[in-house]
Amino acid sequence: MTMRLRVNPITCVAHGLCAELFPEWVELDEWGYPIIDDEPIPPALQEHARRAADQCPTLALIVERA
Repeated sequence: MTMRLRVNPITCVAHGLCAELFPEWVELDEWGYPIIDDEPIPPALQEHARRAADQCPTLALIVERA
């Protein structure tokens, strides 16, 4: 199964927790908003992506099946 990570820019308020939990895939810009790699997430990192999305305080981080 192929998965991708995306962020809802409307609900994101730049807590930065996603970058702390999933630094392999998420960087923060100069204002603290996530910059997410658009490539499919490798199977070895999919659990990390789910955990980061589950912990997002505003539910702005979304894991999608591609």
